[in-house]
Amino acid sequence: MEKAPINWTNMLLFSLTPLFAVTLVPLYGYFFGYDLFEWMVFGLFMAFCGFSITAGYHRLWSHKAYKASPVVRVVFALGGALALQNDVFAWASDHRRHHLHVDDNDRDPYSAGRGFWFSHIGWILRNYESGKEDFSNIKDLLKDPVLQWQHRHYLALVLIMNIGLPALIGWLHGDILASLLLAGLLRLVLSQHVTYLINSLAHMWGRQPYSLENSARDNGLMAFLTYGEGYHNYHHAFQWDYRNGIRWWQWDPTKWLIRMLSLVGLARDLRRCNPASIETARLELQFRKAHEKCDLLELPEKWRSRLEQEYQEFRDTLQLWNRHRQSWYRAKSRHLQHSLNQIDLRRIRDAYREMHYRLKVQRRRWQFLLQQLTHPEPAATPA
Repeated sequence: MEKAPINWTNMLLFSLTPLFAVTLVPLYGYFFGYDLFEWMVFGLFMAFCGFSITAGYHRLWSHKAYKASPVVRVVFALGGALALQNDVFAWASDHRRHHLHVDDNDRDPYSAGRGFWFSHIGWILRNYESGKEDFSNIKDLLKDPVLQWQHRHYLALVLIMNIGLPALIGWLHGDILASLLLAGLLRLVLSQHVTYLINSLAHMWGRQPYSLENSARDNGLMAFLTYGEGYHNYHHAFQWDYRNGIRWWQWDPTKWLIRMLSLVGLARDLRRCNPASIETARLELQFRKAHEKCDLLELPEKWRSRLEQEYQEFRDTLQLWNRHRQSWYRAKSRHLQHSLNQIDLRRIRDAYREMHYRLKVQRRRWQFLLQQLTHPEPAATPA
């Protein structure tokens, strides 16, 4: 294990702020109390710095999943200073190295392979070689004037956002100390550790429906706590997608925020992974696990043959569905430009709908086969 010198600035910051939060905040609440307004400000500050990290630092700047207006970029840069998780240059550089070398204990800045403590906060407390500052992988971000401004004035912005702004709100409301304790101190500690859960627990607890190539997991509870970042297995498989939760019912408020910004003209060029690629990734992993189960249960060869046949049919149907889907979207676009007549449009639409139905049937057949593999008895042989 690498022996690295202690980063005393970070050590003191991340030791003293939690200590003060668990002592001063409840003591002040016991003797003086907090009112509803102060708790509302605390919640707003939590959301502000949280979304600035998830929608700004992470999906906008680290992964270029969409483009945002200068106003949005300035707001996220201020919220990032409020979160006190370093400036965008350092944060995005570390995060891009994490994706490039995920789980590599020597090159991933917060590799989960080195344990929960290291990936959660230990990597910040010491000057590890894997966390050495190197901006060679963010040359695109170095050109952004908003990020240049944040980098130059980061310390001043941190003090203004974490002390000045809560103190001002507290002064206007009539209780400076209460505002500093809730919107300043408690919010800072909680927001930081919520983010760090993605580096640690989201690589250790949850499902892996898209890829087994790294330790990232999908976890609904983590998603709820981290503004939608908990669908981490999906994110590592399709990192340029502006969404983490791709189903309508999955909790991803960061996705909803980005979408709303696009509807009012403050964001554009939202990147989405092709749904056929997503389904193919799930299918291939399911096929791999099913094949391993066949070997584990020592099932007859006819099971493997049926499995391979259904897998190939599913893949072929997916490819056909994707082609019809693309033709339908192109046809709609041409129709809007008045270059496609109504009859041709209906023909292409009907072909797409038929293929969509075939895909649903194929998916059900596949799921039924997987269920049979889970409980092969009393059905000794596949149909």
